Amino acid sequence: MNPEFSRTVRIDTLGGAPKAIDIAADEDERAALAERFDLVTLDGLSAELSLRRDGEAVAVAGTLHAEVIQGCIVTGAPVPAAIKEDFNILFCPQFRTAADEEVELHEGEMDVVFYDGALIDIGEAVAETLSLALDPYPRSPEAEMALREAGVSSEEQAARDEEEAKARRSPFAALRKS
Repeated sequence: MNPEFSRTVRIDTLGGAPKAIDIAADEDERAALAERFDLVTLDGLSAELSLRRDGEAVAVAGTLHAEVIQGCIVTGAPVPAAIKEDFNILFCPQFRTAADEEVELHEGEMDVVFYDGALIDIGEAVAETLSLALDPYPRSPEAEMALREAGVSSEEQAARDEEEAKARRSPFAALRKS
């Protein structure tokens, strides 16, 4: 599978000093990513990156900028969002294991991307960072009213209802009425 937003960097072009790279997705790449991430539109995607090689590993620090429109999970109405996300990723060489050997990653290793060969794909890393930065439950301003009309209460409304019920059960409830 070819990534929709691929920007490869040869490992041997990087040294110990940080190398600044700016990348941006073109219209076709944004359309393909919008489809991949189930977005209404992806109107902009760019990132400023600093790459630094440490042996075979490459540390990437960056800031992602995106303009997205997601569909409201309740009404389907467009929900625009401007995303600015700082991130750090460590690209490490792919290690070899036996086919049945299980590999356990520790908490500090969760932002590690493994590569095989002489290239890393910073574009795909930015795309994956975008997917993690998206609101998993986008809601339009009309969502709350639509939920109430459908007889579904939100978590906030459920919390308010619970507080009101506790107040009515209180021994002081009768005093509050007078």
